[in-house]
Amino acid sequence: MTQIEYIKAKDFDRAWLNFELDLPLKPGPSGEMNPFYINRPGNPINELIDALLAPFYRPPKFFFSGHKGCGKSTELLHLMSNPKIQKKYWPINFSIREVTDIHDIDYRDVLLAIASRLFVEYKNKGSDLPDQLLKELDGWKGKVERHITTVLEGRYDTEISASLAAFFANAGMKMKLEPATRVELRQVIETDVTGLIALINQIVTAIYSIDHRIPLILIDDMDKPDLEKARAIFHDRREIMMQPNCAIVYTVSSALFYSKEFDSIRDQSLFLPNINLHPMSDNNLRLEDGYKILEQFVTIRMDPELIEAGVLDEAINYSGGVFRELARIIRTSLGRARRGNSAKMQIEDVEWSASEIRNEYRRILDKEDIKLLKKIKDTNILEFNDRLRPLLQLLAVLEYRDQENWCDVHPVLRKIL
Repeated sequence: MTQIEYIKAKDFDRAWLNFELDLPLKPGPSGEMNPFYINRPGNPINELIDALLAPFYRPPKFFFSGHKGCGKSTELLHLMSNPKIQKKYWPINFSIREVTDIHDIDYRDVLLAIASRLFVEYKNKGSDLPDQLLKELDGWKGKVERHITTVLEGRYDTEISASLAAFFANAGMKMKLEPATRVELRQVIETDVTGLIALINQIVTAIYSIDHRIPLILIDDMDKPDLEKARAIFHDRREIMMQPNCAIVYTVSSALFYSKEFDSIRDQSLFLPNINLHPMSDNNLRLEDGYKILEQFVTIRMDPELIEAGVLDEAINYSGGVFRELARIIRTSLGRARRGNSAKMQIEDVEWSASEIRNEYRRILDKEDIKLLKKIKDTNILEFNDRLRPLLQLLAVLEYRDQENWCDVHPVLRKIL
């Protein structure tokens, strides 16, 4: 796999790479700030860091959300590299996509993923768990594999450890790729959920006794499942998801924030908003701080000399204050400029990119959607209902926050409203 380089672009080819859409910004090997990272003013991730560093009786759980493309994955990586977090916690960051099918996710999958990551990543650091705990884990592994381990005597603990490492390393892949295995594993876990949680907590205790840091699990991409899956995990099974005796930050679907079930996670929730580019009810008044943040997002990745004067402002305006949308507009515009052998990205390239996004929405918005979008464009009022929720998830409607929550339509849609 090619090593990612964070180099400011002097040409279109390098710039194209720098605006890869699914590229969370990893910190440097010693925890130093990624050169492309933007620390937005009033960053809510600082609130989460403060909450994690506060005293507690039980390791805290938090529910982290935000609209698609607002930078959640990058902010979690930034949190993980914070020196104070590193001192207090033993952080583990992973994507739930790696271990299960996110379209068929279940709370049992998440618990198994937590157990697997705690075990495997601790082993990867060259540390050994207590022999008795290894044997208990081995017994549970045997139960999951539908056989009972009856003879531990005569087997070296190193052999048990190696066998467990292979099991946990492969469990996630089997959950993801083998539906039949996924069903079987869930059935076994269902019969003894408390047993699996007890094993998780024993691993946590063993880690703390050796490392003197509390494990902090940061689970990314759990905002991808639909609302029903999110409800089943974080509302119906909330108490179970709070049981592991380690700190956890769950990413959750923004749709859950627009449902009555939000009450179940309200006290531990944090929402990462989009960047405000104009105040409520006044599209013509620019908020310079918002434009400066997104201008910096672009100019640390590419030389501004590659963009015709004034064009970047229009790209920012069309983005609606969503980082990923701006990256998409810039990347699509760069592609068109390259094909046209242009020396610089022109306004025509940005307008073409905006029209491409607009045409995508034309295919999926119906008459009732258009009616609601016109109302939102005129009022900016955030009134939650079943029809608004999917429009928010599609980014056809964008939420903003200052003293109060409000919303607006995606800027590319104004021409069809």
